[in-house]
Amino acid sequence: MTRSIPAVIAIAAFLCLSLAARSPARAADTPPNIVLIFIDDMGYADVGCFGADNLRTPHIDQLAAQGMRFTSYYATPVCSMSRASLMTGCYNARVSIPGVLFPHDKIGLNPDEITIAEVLKPRGYATCAVGKWHLGWQEKFLPPHQGFDHYFGIPYSNDVGAGNTKRDFPPLPIVRDTDTIETEPDQTQLTRRYTEEVVKFITEHKDGPFFVYLPHTMVHKPLAASERFAGKSKRGLYGDAVEEIDWSVGQIMDTLDRLGLADHTLVMFTSDNGPAGPDTPMNGSAKPFRGRKASTYEGGVREPTIVRWPGHVRPGTTCDRVIGNIDVLPTFAAVAGAQAPTDRVIDGRDFSSLLADPNAPPVRNVHLYYRGFDLEAIRVGDFKLRIAAAGKGKGKSVELFNLVDDPGESHNLAKQMPDKVAELRAEMDKRGAEVEANKRPPGKVD
Repeated sequence: MTRSIPAVIAIAAFLCLSLAARSPARAADTPPNIVLIFIDDMGYADVGCFGADNLRTPHIDQLAAQGMRFTSYYATPVCSMSRASLMTGCYNARVSIPGVLFPHDKIGLNPDEITIAEVLKPRGYATCAVGKWHLGWQEKFLPPHQGFDHYFGIPYSNDVGAGNTKRDFPPLPIVRDTDTIETEPDQTQLTRRYTEEVVKFITEHKDGPFFVYLPHTMVHKPLAASERFAGKSKRGLYGDAVEEIDWSVGQIMDTLDRLGLADHTLVMFTSDNGPAGPDTPMNGSAKPFRGRKASTYEGGVREPTIVRWPGHVRPGTTCDRVIGNIDVLPTFAAVAGAQAPTDRVIDGRDFSSLLADPNAPPVRNVHLYYRGFDLEAIRVGDFKLRIAAAGKGKGKSVELFNLVDDPGESHNLAKQMPDKVAELRAEMDKRGAEVEANKRPPGKVD
C-alpha cells in the first residue's frame, strides 16, 4: 500500500520522538557524566586485567577492554592522604592532611579547599559521594559541605568502630548527607548498599550531567562479603570482597547501558593505596612491585587504573605515562569544560591528552612520594630516589632505582650513579621546600 508524503513524515516524526523518549536529550555542549570508582587497599595485581590469575573480575576486565589501562598511576601509601590528593589535585602535605584521620582527630579537609565536585558544579553537575569519605567526620567536613549534593556512607575506615578492641572508638556510623542514620552496620551488606545508592542516583539524574564518587569501603579490613559472594572465590574472604566489587562495577555499567548513558559517561576505576597485610594468596597482591600499604616502594602507591570514555578513549589501549590522584581534578575539569582553581597552587596536571593518545607527551615528568608529611622519594623520568628510615637505629637508606629496567626495585644503583643521586636529591629538596613554603592549613574544630 502506498503512503502519502504527509503520512511518511508523520511516521518519521513519531519514530524520532519515540527514540528521544528512550534516550535523554543531549545538547551539543553538554559535558559528560563522570563516575569515579575508588577502591580501598586494592593491590596492583588484584584484577584480571592487571595480572590476577585467580580472581574473577569480568566487569572490571571489560572496562579495560573498552577503555585504557594506566600502568604508572600513583596514589599515596595510606587512606586520608590519598583522598585529599584526589579531591583537591594537590599533594596531601600541601593541604595539611596527614596519613590517616581517626574519630578523635579535630581536623579535616579545609572547607576552603576546592574539590572536584565544586569544580564541576558550575557546569550544572548533580553530585553525590557514596562510601568511605575519610576527610573528617565532623559535619563541616562532610561531603555536603565539600560540593556534593548527597552523601551516603561511612565517614572513616571500617575498623574504627566500637568493635575495635585495641582502641576506644565510638560506634561506626552510617551517614546520610550529614545525619547519622544507624551505627555498627552489617558490613557484609555495604558493597550492595553502596551500589544500590549509586544506581538510584544515576537513574534519578539520567538527564545529566552528573558526577558520582564511589569510594568503596572494601577491601579494607575487616573484610566482608554478602552471602552471594562469601566463600565463592579462590582467594578467601579477600577474593570474595574483590569479586563483589566487580559485581558492583557490572551493576553500574548495566545501569548506564539501560538508560542509554554509557556512550556519554567517563568511568574511572582506581584505588587509594597498595594492599594491606602480608603477601599471601588470602591478601592483596602488588606484583610485580615491591612493598605494600604504608610504603613508598611502588607496591604501596602504584594502582590498577582504568578509564573508559567511548568516542574519546580507544578501546584496549595502555598508557605508561606518569599520572596519579593529583591529576584527576584538573583532568575532570578539562573534560567537563570547567575551570580548575587558579587562585591557589594545584600540583596536578590535566592528562586528557593521554586519553586521546596514550603516547602523547608526558603531562608531568616528576612525582613526589609522601608518607604522611615526610617526603621520602621522588621520581624523575625513569629514575626514582628513595631516602627513608632503614629501621630502628639504622638511620636512613639511600636507594636509586631505574623503574623501567627494574620495576621491582631490587637493584639499588645509588653507589654506581652518585651524580644521579645528587641530581634527584637536589630536585627533591627544592620541590619539598616549595610545598612546605606554600602549604595550606587543614580545617579545624574546637
